[in-house]
Amino acid sequence: MNQTSLIRFTLSLAFVATLTACNKPSAPVMPQEITAGTSCTLDGMTLADFPGPKAQIHYATGELDYFCDTVEMFSIYLRPEQKKTITGIFTQDMGKTDWEKPQSNWIDAKQAFYVLGSKKTGSMGPTLAAFSGLQDAETFAKKFEGKVLPFNEITHDMVDLTGGVVHDEHM
Repeated sequence: MNQTSLIRFTLSLAFVATLTACNKPSAPVMPQEITAGTSCTLDGMTLADFPGPKAQIHYATGELDYFCDTVEMFSIYLRPEQKKTITGIFTQDMGKTDWEKPQSNWIDAKQAFYVLGSKKTGSMGPTLAAFSGLQDAETFAKKFEGKVLPFNEITHDMVDLTGGVVHDEHM
């Protein structure tokens, strides 16, 4: 092999190695547990001090936003100006954790079922109760009222922090 061929071969190997490295799947994003000092990104409230499902959004930049309420999480996620690349979005399965002191039991928020308009309240008042299973969500809705919706049917109007549908007492 002459010197020119050797250089071409070496450059080809370097190119293939670069492409391979770029195509490696990144490690899956995992939810982070709430600690005694974990606070809400929007209002600074300590998450552990309040009832109802909590949420978190992970971004490609490595940033992590915590929310003391699913309504807050949806209000950020559904904002038209939301341009950050989201790598993970999680909430707590209220079929598997205590409403008053929810711990762990994180689920992929996009796979969850939500109960809108129930009598149960979270840290900010009315909230969207999250469940990994449809049957748990339907049972909760029968007991505490509300409408069961999948993630993709939640709209910005439903989670408007200034008084959207979730705050409608006559639902």
